[in-house]
Amino acid sequence: MAGLSHNIFTDKQIENLFSAETQVSYMLAFERALANAEGTLGVIPADAAEVIAAVCRETEWNPEALAEQTLLAGNPAIPLVKTLTQRVAQRDTEAAKYVHFGATSQDVLDTALMLQLQAATTYITHKNNELQNQLAKLASAHRDTVMIGRTLLQQARPITFGYKVAGWLEALLRAGQGLEFAQQNTFALQLGGAVGTLATLGEHGPAVVTHMAEALGLAAPLLPWHSQRDRLVDFAAKLGILCGNLGKMAQDLILLMQTEVGEVAEAAVPGKGGSSAMPHKRNPVSATFTVAIAGRTPALVGTLLAGLAHHEQERAAGAWHAEWEVLPELVRLTAAALNHANELISGLEVNAERMLRNLELTQGLIYAEDVTALLTPKLGKAEAHQLVEEASRRAQREGLHLRECLAQHFDIYKYLNANALEHVFDAHRATGLSQFFTDQVLARFHTSTSTT
Repeated sequence: MAGLSHNIFTDKQIENLFSAETQVSYMLAFERALANAEGTLGVIPADAAEVIAAVCRETEWNPEALAEQTLLAGNPAIPLVKTLTQRVAQRDTEAAKYVHFGATSQDVLDTALMLQLQAATTYITHKNNELQNQLAKLASAHRDTVMIGRTLLQQARPITFGYKVAGWLEALLRAGQGLEFAQQNTFALQLGGAVGTLATLGEHGPAVVTHMAEALGLAAPLLPWHSQRDRLVDFAAKLGILCGNLGKMAQDLILLMQTEVGEVAEAAVPGKGGSSAMPHKRNPVSATFTVAIAGRTPALVGTLLAGLAHHEQERAAGAWHAEWEVLPELVRLTAAALNHANELISGLEVNAERMLRNLELTQGLIYAEDVTALLTPKLGKAEAHQLVEEASRRAQREGLHLRECLAQHFDIYKYLNANALEHVFDAHRATGLSQFFTDQVLARFHTSTSTT
Protein backbone atom coordinates (compact mmCIF):
# COMPACT_ATOMS: atom_id res chain seq x y z
CA MET A 1 0.00 0.00 0.00
CA ALA A 2 1.29 3.45 -0.93
CA GLY A 3 2.11 5.92 1.83
CA LEU A 4 0.00 8.97 2.69
CA SER A 5 2.23 11.30 0.68
CA HIS A 6 2.27 9.12 -2.45
CA ASN A 7 -0.20 11.25 -4.39
CA ILE A 8 2.05 14.29 -4.09
CA PHE A 9 4.67 12.65 -6.26
CA THR A 10 2.61 11.00 -8.97
CA ASP A 11 -0.18 11.42 -11.50
CA LYS A 12 -3.08 9.01 -11.95
CA GLN A 13 -2.93 8.92 -15.73
CA ILE A 14 0.79 8.20 -15.67
CA GLU A 15 0.23 5.55 -13.01
CA ASN A 16 -2.19 3.82 -15.37
CA LEU A 17 0.21 4.18 -18.27
CA PHE A 18 2.96 2.39 -16.35
CA SER A 19 0.73 -0.19 -14.71
CA ALA A 20 1.41 -3.89 -15.16
CA GLU A 21 -1.71 -4.21 -17.30
CA THR A 22 -0.60 -1.48 -19.69
CA GLN A 23 2.94 -2.84 -19.90
CA VAL A 24 1.57 -6.25 -20.84
CA SER A 25 -0.66 -4.71 -23.51
CA TYR A 26 2.32 -2.93 -25.08
CA MET A 27 4.44 -6.09 -24.95
CA LEU A 28 1.65 -7.93 -26.75
CA ALA A 29 1.46 -5.08 -29.26
CA PHE A 30 5.13 -5.79 -30.03
CA GLU A 31 4.47 -9.52 -30.49
CA ARG A 32 1.45 -8.82 -32.67
CA ALA A 33 3.38 -6.37 -34.86
CA LEU A 34 6.26 -8.84 -35.13
CA ALA A 35 3.99 -11.69 -36.24
CA ASN A 36 2.11 -9.48 -38.70
CA ALA A 37 5.34 -8.16 -40.25
CA GLU A 38 6.86 -11.63 -40.55
CA GLY A 39 3.64 -13.06 -41.96
CA THR A 40 3.30 -10.27 -44.51
CA LEU A 41 6.91 -10.66 -45.64
CA GLY A 42 6.80 -14.45 -45.79
CA VAL A 43 9.21 -15.00 -42.92
CA ILE A 44 6.64 -17.16 -41.15
CA PRO A 45 3.43 -18.72 -42.53
CA ALA A 46 0.66 -16.14 -42.93
CA ASP A 47 -1.91 -18.32 -41.15
CA ALA A 48 0.45 -18.74 -38.18
CA ALA A 49 0.85 -14.96 -38.01
CA GLU A 50 -2.92 -14.55 -37.95
CA VAL A 51 -3.31 -16.95 -35.02
CA ILE A 52 -0.51 -15.26 -33.05
CA ALA A 53 -1.95 -11.80 -33.69
CA ALA A 54 -5.41 -12.95 -32.65
CA VAL A 55 -4.15 -14.35 -29.34
CA CYS A 56 -2.19 -11.14 -28.71
CA ARG A 57 -5.46 -9.23 -28.90
CA GLU A 58 -6.89 -11.19 -25.98
CA THR A 59 -7.27 -9.16 -22.79
CA GLU A 60 -7.10 -11.62 -19.87
CA TRP A 61 -3.40 -12.09 -19.05
CA ASN A 62 -3.02 -12.15 -15.23
CA PRO A 63 -0.19 -9.60 -14.75
CA GLU A 64 0.20 -10.64 -11.10
CA ALA A 65 1.25 -14.15 -12.13
CA LEU A 66 3.66 -12.75 -14.71
CA ALA A 67 5.18 -10.46 -12.07
CA GLU A 68 5.77 -13.40 -9.73
CA GLN A 69 7.40 -15.41 -12.51
CA THR A 70 9.65 -12.48 -13.40
CA LEU A 71 11.55 -12.91 -10.13
CA LEU A 72 12.72 -16.32 -11.29
CA ALA A 73 12.90 -15.73 -15.04
CA GLY A 74 14.97 -12.54 -14.85
CA ASN A 75 12.71 -10.29 -16.92
CA PRO A 76 8.97 -9.98 -17.65
CA ALA A 77 9.24 -10.93 -21.32
CA ILE A 78 10.22 -14.54 -20.63
CA PRO A 79 7.04 -15.57 -18.76
CA LEU A 80 4.89 -13.50 -21.15
CA VAL A 81 6.32 -15.19 -24.25
CA LYS A 82 5.96 -18.58 -22.55
CA THR A 83 2.30 -17.91 -21.75
CA LEU A 84 1.68 -16.52 -25.23
CA THR A 85 3.19 -19.62 -26.80
CA GLN A 86 1.01 -21.89 -24.68
CA ARG A 87 -2.13 -20.00 -25.66
CA VAL A 88 -1.25 -20.06 -29.35
CA ALA A 89 -0.55 -23.80 -29.11
CA GLN A 90 -4.06 -24.34 -27.76
CA ARG A 91 -5.35 -22.97 -31.06
CA ASP A 92 -2.66 -24.15 -33.46
CA THR A 93 0.40 -26.16 -32.44
CA GLU A 94 2.16 -25.32 -35.71
CA ALA A 95 1.64 -21.58 -35.23
CA ALA A 96 3.12 -21.81 -31.73
CA LYS A 97 6.50 -22.57 -33.29
CA TYR A 98 6.65 -19.03 -34.67
CA VAL A 99 5.80 -17.00 -31.55
CA HIS A 100 8.49 -14.39 -30.84
CA PHE A 101 10.38 -15.59 -33.93
CA GLY A 102 13.77 -13.87 -34.31
CA ALA A 103 13.30 -11.59 -31.29
CA THR A 104 14.79 -11.48 -27.82
CA SER A 105 13.44 -10.40 -24.43
CA GLN A 106 15.03 -6.97 -24.56
CA ASP A 107 13.36 -6.29 -27.89
CA VAL A 108 9.96 -6.75 -26.27
CA LEU A 109 10.66 -4.74 -23.13
CA ASP A 110 12.49 -1.87 -24.81
CA THR A 111 9.79 -1.44 -27.44
CA ALA A 112 7.03 -1.57 -24.84
CA LEU A 113 8.91 1.06 -22.83
CA MET A 114 9.23 3.27 -25.90
CA LEU A 115 5.48 3.07 -26.46
CA GLN A 116 4.86 3.98 -22.82
CA LEU A 117 7.28 6.91 -22.97
CA GLN A 118 5.77 8.10 -26.22
CA ALA A 119 2.29 8.21 -24.70
CA ALA A 120 3.64 9.80 -21.53
CA THR A 121 5.39 12.51 -23.53
CA THR A 122 2.14 13.42 -25.26
CA TYR A 123 0.53 13.84 -21.85
CA ILE A 124 3.46 15.78 -20.38
CA THR A 125 3.56 18.04 -23.43
CA HIS A 126 -0.12 18.83 -22.91
CA LYS A 127 0.51 19.76 -19.26
CA ASN A 128 3.54 21.85 -20.23
CA ASN A 129 1.48 23.68 -22.85
CA GLU A 130 -1.18 24.43 -20.25
CA LEU A 131 1.46 25.95 -17.99
CA GLN A 132 3.00 27.95 -20.83
CA ASN A 133 -0.40 29.41 -21.62
CA GLN A 134 -0.91 30.45 -18.00
CA LEU A 135 2.53 32.01 -17.76
CA ALA A 136 2.06 33.90 -21.03
CA LYS A 137 -1.14 35.47 -19.66
CA LEU A 138 0.61 36.31 -16.39
CA ALA A 139 3.62 37.87 -18.13
CA SER A 140 1.35 39.93 -20.36
CA ALA A 141 -0.78 41.12 -17.45
CA HIS A 142 2.29 42.20 -15.49
CA ARG A 143 4.44 43.43 -18.37
CA ASP A 144 4.74 46.85 -16.67
CA THR A 145 4.42 45.82 -13.01
CA VAL A 146 7.60 47.12 -11.41
CA MET A 147 9.36 45.13 -8.71
CA ILE A 148 12.86 44.80 -7.33
CA GLY A 149 15.29 42.44 -8.96
CA ARG A 150 17.41 40.48 -6.53
CA THR A 151 20.94 39.10 -6.88
CA LEU A 152 22.49 36.87 -4.23
CA LEU A 153 19.12 37.32 -2.46
CA GLN A 154 19.82 41.06 -2.01
CA GLN A 155 17.96 43.93 -3.60
CA ALA A 156 19.73 44.90 -6.82
CA ARG A 157 17.75 47.12 -9.22
CA PRO A 158 14.21 47.32 -10.63
CA ILE A 159 12.76 44.87 -13.13
CA THR A 160 9.17 44.02 -14.01
CA PHE A 161 7.29 41.00 -12.76
CA GLY A 162 6.39 40.24 -16.36
CA TYR A 163 10.09 39.96 -17.14
CA LYS A 164 10.56 37.47 -14.31
CA VAL A 165 7.62 35.39 -15.53
CA ALA A 166 8.96 35.54 -19.09
CA GLY A 167 12.16 33.90 -17.87
CA TRP A 168 10.17 30.95 -16.53
CA LEU A 169 8.14 30.80 -19.72
CA GLU A 170 11.13 30.77 -22.03
CA ALA A 171 12.64 27.83 -20.14
CA LEU A 172 9.41 25.89 -20.65
CA LEU A 173 9.38 26.77 -24.34
CA ARG A 174 12.82 25.20 -24.65
CA ALA A 175 11.62 22.17 -22.69
CA GLY A 176 8.74 21.87 -25.13
CA GLN A 177 11.18 21.81 -28.02
CA GLY A 178 13.05 18.99 -26.29
CA LEU A 179 9.87 16.98 -25.88
CA GLU A 180 8.99 17.55 -29.52
CA PHE A 181 12.45 16.31 -30.54
CA ALA A 182 11.92 13.20 -28.44
CA GLN A 183 8.59 12.48 -30.12
CA GLN A 184 10.22 12.67 -33.54
CA ASN A 185 13.60 11.06 -32.88
CA THR A 186 13.95 9.29 -29.54
CA PHE A 187 11.18 6.72 -29.49
CA ALA A 188 12.53 3.96 -31.70
CA LEU A 189 11.65 0.33 -32.24
CA GLN A 190 13.93 -2.25 -30.68
CA LEU A 191 14.44 -5.44 -32.71
CA GLY A 192 17.80 -7.14 -32.81
CA GLY A 193 17.50 -10.72 -31.69
CA ALA A 194 20.10 -12.44 -29.52
CA VAL A 195 23.08 -10.10 -30.04
CA GLY A 196 21.50 -7.39 -32.16
CA THR A 197 22.36 -8.78 -35.58
CA LEU A 198 18.92 -10.18 -36.52
CA ALA A 199 20.73 -13.34 -37.60
CA THR A 200 17.55 -15.41 -37.49
CA LEU A 201 15.71 -13.08 -39.84
CA GLY A 202 18.66 -12.61 -42.17
CA GLU A 203 17.97 -10.53 -45.26
CA HIS A 204 14.36 -10.03 -44.20
CA GLY A 205 15.45 -8.22 -41.03
CA PRO A 206 15.44 -4.62 -42.32
CA ALA A 207 12.03 -5.02 -43.90
CA VAL A 208 10.60 -6.50 -40.71
CA VAL A 209 11.99 -3.54 -38.73
CA THR A 210 10.47 -1.04 -41.14
CA HIS A 211 7.10 -2.80 -41.15
CA MET A 212 6.96 -3.01 -37.35
CA ALA A 213 8.08 0.58 -36.81
CA GLU A 214 5.33 1.85 -39.07
CA ALA A 215 2.72 -0.34 -37.41
CA LEU A 216 3.69 0.79 -33.91
CA GLY A 217 4.28 4.46 -34.75
CA LEU A 218 7.95 4.36 -33.74
CA ALA A 219 11.12 5.39 -35.51
CA ALA A 220 13.12 2.71 -37.34
CA PRO A 221 16.69 2.84 -35.95
CA LEU A 222 19.79 2.36 -38.07
CA LEU A 223 20.66 -0.65 -35.95
CA PRO A 224 19.47 -2.25 -32.70
CA TRP A 225 20.43 -0.30 -29.59
CA HIS A 226 20.46 -2.96 -26.87
CA SER A 227 23.56 -1.57 -25.19
CA GLN A 228 23.53 1.98 -26.60
CA ARG A 229 21.21 3.74 -24.17
CA ASP A 230 21.86 7.40 -24.98
CA ARG A 231 18.32 7.82 -26.35
CA LEU A 232 16.85 7.05 -22.95
CA VAL A 233 19.44 9.04 -21.04
CA ASP A 234 18.86 12.06 -23.26
CA PHE A 235 15.11 11.79 -22.70
CA ALA A 236 15.60 11.41 -18.95
CA ALA A 237 17.83 14.50 -18.93
CA LYS A 238 15.10 16.47 -20.71
CA LEU A 239 12.64 15.52 -17.97
CA GLY A 240 15.18 16.32 -15.28
CA ILE A 241 15.80 19.76 -16.77
CA LEU A 242 12.07 20.40 -17.07
CA CYS A 243 11.58 19.51 -13.40
CA GLY A 244 14.54 21.68 -12.45
CA ASN A 245 13.07 24.66 -14.30
CA LEU A 246 9.73 24.12 -12.59
CA GLY A 247 11.54 23.94 -9.26
CA LYS A 248 13.39 27.19 -9.99
CA MET A 249 10.09 28.94 -10.71
CA ALA A 250 8.50 27.55 -7.56
CA GLN A 251 11.54 28.47 -5.46
CA ASP A 252 11.45 32.04 -6.75
CA LEU A 253 7.79 32.27 -5.78
CA ILE A 254 8.37 30.77 -2.34
CA LEU A 255 10.92 33.50 -1.66
CA LEU A 256 8.50 36.16 -2.88
CA MET A 257 5.84 34.68 -0.55
CA GLN A 258 7.90 35.24 2.60
CA THR A 259 6.12 37.36 5.17
CA GLU A 260 8.78 40.06 5.01
CA VAL A 261 8.50 40.19 1.20
CA GLY A 262 4.82 39.43 0.56
CA GLU A 263 4.84 40.16 -3.16
CA VAL A 264 2.89 37.05 -4.21
CA ALA A 265 0.80 34.35 -2.55
CA GLU A 266 -0.73 31.04 -3.49
CA ALA A 267 -4.48 31.04 -3.92
CA ALA A 268 -6.37 31.19 -0.64
CA VAL A 269 -8.19 27.84 -0.57
CA PRO A 270 -9.91 26.55 2.58
CA GLY A 271 -7.77 23.93 4.27
CA LYS A 272 -4.72 24.59 2.11
CA GLY A 273 -1.41 25.82 3.48
CA GLY A 274 -2.32 25.87 7.14
CA SER A 275 -0.25 24.87 10.14
CA SER A 276 -1.01 22.26 12.80
CA ALA A 277 0.35 24.64 15.46
CA MET A 278 -0.03 28.21 14.19
CA PRO A 279 -3.50 29.35 13.06
CA HIS A 280 -2.15 32.40 11.25
CA LYS A 281 0.13 30.54 8.84
CA ARG A 282 -0.45 30.53 5.09
CA ASN A 283 2.22 28.21 3.83
CA PRO A 284 3.12 27.59 0.19
CA VAL A 285 1.90 24.13 -0.80
CA SER A 286 1.95 23.64 -4.56
CA ALA A 287 5.25 25.51 -4.78
CA THR A 288 6.74 23.39 -2.00
CA PHE A 289 5.75 20.14 -3.71
CA THR A 290 7.25 21.36 -6.99
CA VAL A 291 10.56 22.16 -5.31
CA ALA A 292 10.54 18.79 -3.55
CA ILE A 293 10.16 16.97 -6.87
CA ALA A 294 12.94 19.03 -8.45
CA GLY A 295 15.19 17.80 -5.66
CA ARG A 296 14.45 14.15 -6.40
CA THR A 297 14.87 14.01 -10.16
CA PRO A 298 18.64 14.63 -10.53
CA ALA A 299 19.48 11.35 -8.80
CA LEU A 300 17.18 9.45 -11.15
CA VAL A 301 18.77 11.04 -14.22
CA GLY A 302 22.16 10.32 -12.66
CA THR A 303 21.33 6.63 -12.34
CA LEU A 304 20.75 6.37 -16.07
CA LEU A 305 23.73 8.54 -16.92
CA ALA A 306 26.00 6.43 -14.74
CA GLY A 307 24.70 3.32 -16.44
CA LEU A 308 25.74 4.44 -19.93
CA ALA A 309 29.26 3.11 -19.45
CA HIS A 310 28.03 -0.14 -17.90
CA HIS A 311 25.87 -1.55 -20.68
CA GLU A 312 28.72 -3.91 -21.34
CA GLN A 313 29.24 -5.69 -24.62
CA GLU A 314 25.98 -6.61 -26.41
CA ARG A 315 23.71 -6.96 -23.35
CA ALA A 316 23.99 -5.45 -19.90
CA ALA A 317 23.77 -7.36 -16.64
CA GLY A 318 22.24 -4.84 -14.25
CA ALA A 319 22.43 -1.46 -15.98
CA TRP A 320 19.52 -2.35 -18.27
CA HIS A 321 17.48 -3.69 -15.36
CA ALA A 322 18.11 -0.51 -13.35
CA GLU A 323 16.19 1.47 -15.97
CA TRP A 324 12.95 -0.42 -15.45
CA GLU A 325 11.77 1.49 -12.38
CA VAL A 326 13.83 4.65 -12.77
CA LEU A 327 12.27 5.88 -16.00
CA PRO A 328 8.62 5.39 -14.91
CA GLU A 329 9.41 7.16 -11.63
CA LEU A 330 10.97 10.07 -13.47
CA VAL A 331 7.92 10.37 -15.72
CA ARG A 332 5.55 10.21 -12.75
CA LEU A 333 7.47 12.95 -10.94
CA THR A 334 7.54 15.18 -14.03
CA ALA A 335 3.79 14.90 -14.52
CA ALA A 336 3.20 15.58 -10.82
CA ALA A 337 5.48 18.63 -10.91
CA LEU A 338 3.55 20.03 -13.87
CA ASN A 339 0.26 19.45 -12.05
CA HIS A 340 1.50 21.33 -8.98
CA ALA A 341 2.99 24.12 -11.09
CA ASN A 342 -0.25 24.57 -13.02
CA GLU A 343 -2.21 24.80 -9.79
CA LEU A 344 0.34 27.24 -8.38
CA ILE A 345 0.16 29.65 -11.31
CA SER A 346 -3.59 29.34 -11.90
CA GLY A 347 -4.40 30.90 -8.53
CA LEU A 348 -1.30 33.04 -7.97
CA GLU A 349 -2.05 36.34 -6.22
CA VAL A 350 0.26 39.20 -7.21
CA ASN A 351 0.59 42.15 -4.80
CA ALA A 352 1.79 44.96 -7.07
CA GLU A 353 1.41 47.51 -4.28
CA ARG A 354 3.75 45.54 -2.02
CA MET A 355 6.24 45.31 -4.87
CA LEU A 356 6.32 49.10 -5.10
CA ARG A 357 6.71 49.47 -1.34
CA ASN A 358 9.61 47.03 -1.31
CA LEU A 359 11.36 49.15 -3.93
CA GLU A 360 11.75 51.84 -1.29
CA LEU A 361 13.28 49.66 1.41
CA THR A 362 16.84 50.74 0.59
CA GLN A 363 15.85 54.41 0.36
CA GLY A 364 17.05 54.84 -3.19
CA LEU A 365 20.25 52.79 -3.06
CA ILE A 366 18.95 50.58 -5.87
CA TYR A 367 19.41 53.55 -8.25
CA ALA A 368 23.09 54.07 -7.43
CA GLU A 369 24.19 52.41 -10.67
CA ASP A 370 21.98 54.75 -12.70
CA VAL A 371 23.44 57.81 -10.98
CA THR A 372 26.95 56.56 -11.70
CA ALA A 373 26.06 56.06 -15.37
CA LEU A 374 24.80 59.64 -15.64
CA LEU A 375 27.93 61.09 -14.01
CA THR A 376 30.43 58.99 -15.96
CA PRO A 377 30.45 61.13 -19.15
CA LYS A 378 31.22 64.19 -17.03
CA LEU A 379 33.60 62.77 -14.42
CA GLY A 380 34.87 59.47 -15.77
CA LYS A 381 33.78 56.11 -14.45
CA ALA A 382 36.25 55.83 -11.57
CA GLU A 383 35.50 59.23 -10.05
CA ALA A 384 31.76 58.90 -10.62
CA HIS A 385 31.76 55.50 -8.91
CA GLN A 386 33.74 56.85 -5.96
CA LEU A 387 31.44 59.84 -5.41
CA VAL A 388 28.26 57.78 -5.59
CA GLU A 389 29.78 55.15 -3.30
CA GLU A 390 30.54 57.89 -0.73
CA ALA A 391 26.97 59.18 -0.95
CA SER A 392 25.58 55.66 -0.65
CA ARG A 393 27.62 54.91 2.47
CA ARG A 394 26.48 58.14 4.07
CA ALA A 395 22.86 57.29 3.26
CA GLN A 396 23.22 53.90 4.95
CA ARG A 397 25.14 55.29 7.89
CA GLU A 398 22.76 58.15 8.63
CA GLY A 399 19.51 56.52 7.51
CA LEU A 400 18.95 59.05 4.74
CA HIS A 401 17.50 58.67 1.28
CA LEU A 402 20.20 58.47 -1.39
CA ARG A 403 18.60 61.31 -3.35
CA GLU A 404 18.96 63.58 -0.33
CA CYS A 405 22.65 62.71 0.05
CA LEU A 406 23.26 63.32 -3.65
CA ALA A 407 21.50 66.69 -3.53
CA GLN A 408 23.76 67.70 -0.64
CA HIS A 409 26.96 66.58 -2.38
CA PHE A 410 28.31 69.58 -4.29
CA ASP A 411 30.50 67.58 -6.70
CA ILE A 412 27.46 65.57 -7.72
CA TYR A 413 24.63 68.09 -7.59
CA LYS A 414 26.39 70.56 -9.88
CA TYR A 415 25.98 67.93 -12.62
CA LEU A 416 22.61 66.50 -11.59
CA ASN A 417 19.89 69.02 -10.71
CA ALA A 418 16.56 68.29 -9.07
CA ASN A 419 14.86 67.36 -12.35
CA ALA A 420 17.65 64.95 -13.27
CA LEU A 421 17.50 63.33 -9.84
CA GLU A 422 13.74 62.95 -10.04
CA HIS A 423 14.13 61.19 -13.37
CA VAL A 424 16.85 58.84 -12.22
CA PHE A 425 14.83 57.79 -9.16
CA ASP A 426 11.74 56.85 -11.20
CA ALA A 427 11.27 53.09 -10.79
CA HIS A 428 9.30 52.72 -14.03
CA ARG A 429 12.20 54.23 -15.96
CA ALA A 430 14.79 52.00 -14.30
CA THR A 431 13.59 48.59 -15.53
CA GLY A 432 15.95 48.54 -18.51
CA LEU A 433 14.78 46.27 -21.32
CA SER A 434 12.40 44.28 -19.12
CA GLN A 435 9.40 44.98 -21.37
CA PHE A 436 11.39 44.39 -24.55
CA PHE A 437 12.57 40.95 -23.41
CA THR A 438 9.11 40.08 -22.14
CA ASP A 439 7.60 40.98 -25.51
CA GLN A 440 10.18 38.84 -27.30
CA VAL A 441 9.33 35.78 -25.22
CA LEU A 442 5.60 36.36 -25.65
CA ALA A 443 6.07 36.67 -29.41
CA ARG A 444 7.98 33.40 -29.40
CA PHE A 445 5.21 31.76 -27.37
CA HIS A 446 2.50 32.93 -29.75
CA THR A 447 4.54 31.76 -32.73
CA SER A 448 4.98 28.32 -31.19
CA THR A 449 1.28 27.96 -30.40
CA SER A 450 0.22 29.05 -33.88
CA THR A 451 2.32 26.29 -35.48
CA THR A 452 1.02 23.46 -33.27
